[in-house]
Amino acid sequence: MKKKIKTALISVSDKKNLKPLLNDLKKYKIKIISSGGTYKEIKRLKFKCIEVSEFTASPEILDGRVKTLHPKIHAGILNKREKKSHLKDLKNNNFENIDLVIVNFYPFEQTLEKTKSHKKIIENIDVGGPTMVRSAAKNYNDVTVIISADQYNQLIQELKTNNGSTSLKFREKLSEIAFTETAYYDTIISNYFNKITNTTFPKKKVFYGNLIEQLRYGENPHQLGALYSKNSHINLNQINGKKLSYNNYNDIFSALTISKSFPKNKGTVIVKHANPCGISLKENKLDSYKSALSCDPVSAFGGVVSCNFKISKNLAEELDKLFLEIIIGNGFDSSALKVLKKKKNLRLIDASKYKLKEILKFTSHNQEILLQTEDINKFSNRNFKVVSKRKPSSKQLKDLIFAFNVCRYVKSNAIVLASDQTTRGIGSGQPSRLDSCKLAINKVKKFNLVKENLVAASDAFFPFVDGVEKLIQSGVEAIIQPSGSIRDKDIINFANQTNTVLLFSKTRHFKH
Repeated sequence: MKKKIKTALISVSDKKNLKPLLNDLKKYKIKIISSGGTYKEIKRLKFKCIEVSEFTASPEILDGRVKTLHPKIHAGILNKREKKSHLKDLKNNNFENIDLVIVNFYPFEQTLEKTKSHKKIIENIDVGGPTMVRSAAKNYNDVTVIISADQYNQLIQELKTNNGSTSLKFREKLSEIAFTETAYYDTIISNYFNKITNTTFPKKKVFYGNLIEQLRYGENPHQLGALYSKNSHINLNQINGKKLSYNNYNDIFSALTISKSFPKNKGTVIVKHANPCGISLKENKLDSYKSALSCDPVSAFGGVVSCNFKISKNLAEELDKLFLEIIIGNGFDSSALKVLKKKKNLRLIDASKYKLKEILKFTSHNQEILLQTEDINKFSNRNFKVVSKRKPSSKQLKDLIFAFNVCRYVKSNAIVLASDQTTRGIGSGQPSRLDSCKLAINKVKKFNLVKENLVAASDAFFPFVDGVEKLIQSGVEAIIQPSGSIRDKDIINFANQTNTVLLFSKTRHFKH
């Protein structure tokens, strides 16, 4: 059912692209009502416009907080055109129809980015705008609602196609978009108040996100997939290679979470299937990559390399020797790009502007959602207690802390073997902690020449001595694990019997 547009109400914070729209409304002799800055802009562009206060015969009050919150406005939007009682109410009150509502809201999200002033933030909560949009969206059978300048061309085309009218299908789709926009807007406000009141888990939790990209498919071809962000864009610049897939993004975010946790300009991380298979913090950047690769060069094949520094030509030449899906860096030297761009499908990602932010992590199961805070706290020697008779050397302590920090990113049960700020063997994802120990040890045996100065980190306590025994037999000289087992004393005694350094932490790093 087509509806002729005779009267439009325009109230927008974003005033771009108004002129082409106004030209079209003028062509169809559509009367325009507006207020505030929008009214001034329309008049500046030399178009006819009635100010809201003139239309309602009621002045703006409360410093502009009340302008469009008036029965004449909302009755004009909400009335059912075919209902006789509604027509009678309008006639008795000398009200008229409003057929088109063009509104975008005060920029609350942008305000949060620009200021921490609670007063300014509160004043940028739009009331009148969302109210009009909800009214128009509810009455989509009769009213057209536009919430973004990005929709102006669609509206212009619709008016052209239907000679100044809009179709029911068009209005219905716009209604869906409008209700999503009001929900999104209110969610940001809700989350802001959650934050300032320190309410991590409110009685009702709402989430929001912007569609960044609809992906070809999800984890597997029969699954649908998409990428959303709390921001309007993600600070990743792809400068080469094929389009990114769901799995690519999953690996990228896993790799960045690890590499960005280390100091800037330091650290190479290699990830395969969202699990680290090599990490090194060696000062020399080329050595850092080579050392990370040596941990598991087989798993690294077809993986993702993330460097928390700018990638140079000599490193690019080394990276070029291995088949990789993705290389991430804090920028690339022009000479490095010449080397790497020879592989047209190789995805190169500049992550120099990407930053980690503490957010809630969630996992969904059916209609249930598990929420938790991220495991992002850095640990130092103040967070541990030496429980063995033998004390760690400064080098051992440094490597133990490194290995324990890496543990948080490895699927549980997790065992990380390390030396010289480099992973030497990683055992992950096994139901048995002993099996994870065996996996990590086998990696060292298979790929590394390192036989001395090995340390081990476990994401949780050892329930039995067998895992610790296996590690010590393989050459591990120092171990760090969380405390909490009923057999902690047995572990301590075994460490002392074998002259092994043992540290306990009160923190656990499960990543299931």
